[in-house]
Amino acid sequence: MSVRYEFDTPVNRRGSCSYKWDTPVSTDILPMWVADMDFLVAPAIDDALRRRVDQGIFGYTKVPDEYYASLIDWFGMQHGFKIKRHEVIYTSGVVPAISAIIKALCKPGDKVITQTPAFNCFFSSIRNNGCILAANQMIRDNRGHYSIDFDNLEELASDPRATLLIFCNPHNPSGRVWSRNEITRVAEICRKYNVTVVSDEIHCELTRPGIDYTPWAVAVDADTAHHSVVCVAPTKAFNIAGLQIANIIAPDDGVRAKIDRAINDNEVCDVNPFGVVASIAAYRHGGDWLTQLRDYLDGNFRFLSDWMEQHMPAFTVTPLQATYLAWIDCRATRLSSSEIAEILLDRGRIMISPGNIFGQGGDGFIRLNFACPRQVLADGLRRLEILNALLPTP
Repeated sequence: MSVRYEFDTPVNRRGSCSYKWDTPVSTDILPMWVADMDFLVAPAIDDALRRRVDQGIFGYTKVPDEYYASLIDWFGMQHGFKIKRHEVIYTSGVVPAISAIIKALCKPGDKVITQTPAFNCFFSSIRNNGCILAANQMIRDNRGHYSIDFDNLEELASDPRATLLIFCNPHNPSGRVWSRNEITRVAEICRKYNVTVVSDEIHCELTRPGIDYTPWAVAVDADTAHHSVVCVAPTKAFNIAGLQIANIIAPDDGVRAKIDRAINDNEVCDVNPFGVVASIAAYRHGGDWLTQLRDYLDGNFRFLSDWMEQHMPAFTVTPLQATYLAWIDCRATRLSSSEIAEILLDRGRIMISPGNIFGQGGDGFIRLNFACPRQVLADGLRRLEILNALLPTP
């Protein structure tokens, strides 16, 4: 009989220097913003970290063979993504990885494309490297389903200054898991105009049950995969973001050498021993825990969707295929996302992510993190009901 893992019991994170929980200025504010989970890690990860702590010395770490083997085995068995050891560059996180990749493959003034609304750190990584954002705003239909505007993508890619596309699969904040056909079409456009693709796949394990994630490198042909870059990490799925570990997969020797140089230039070439230990434990022994987590998150999303439909029918929850981040359409209030976030904080005592920080197509939306015990989620949804009072009078 498999072990049943506990996700329903709240964990007090206040006073632990949690960025999520200790940023709010008052303890009566419920934080549902930053993308980490309010669940204890898998026991296998906890046990591995405790064994490492028992050694009592925490100097510079050498990344062992088992680190690479666990990564390669996990992605090969779980996703059919065949990674070779020499293709891997480890670093402290996917955001530092993307920043280093832009530094390596672009020059100041180049344009970097991404599908918006998009993870806001993409924008700072582009800006901090002196590059220009080229926003490929996604199409949202009347059911709330997002798709890529391929005509606009081709227009942006045809600009000679466009050198890189940051592709987010699964996508944050829309929750889309891109199909093989969609990925192939993106690849065709980017190859046509010599635009390099870097695919951020940090949320790849967090698909809803019955929905399969297709890795970029599996969907495209071998030559395209060879000239692309993929970023993966165990941090989102296994709730170990604070341990700062991620991997860049760069098959092309020349591209990988440039990225490795940029990783060193940006001083993100070292990782801490706990990240290494936790990553191995997650990929070797965390599978059952992850399966149960995904089931629990799926239940949370269904609970959220039903609640919103019953109590807040004017606000549309975007159909979700992956992540634990609900993308909620609040445009019926006719207020900006910043105004909505301020009112929710002041009157609802709940902290969410305003949609405008995610760029074009994000204003009027909010992003809500539902990776928490269900009773905490219910509390947050009750607080969210203050939005009903913001609707214009008919």
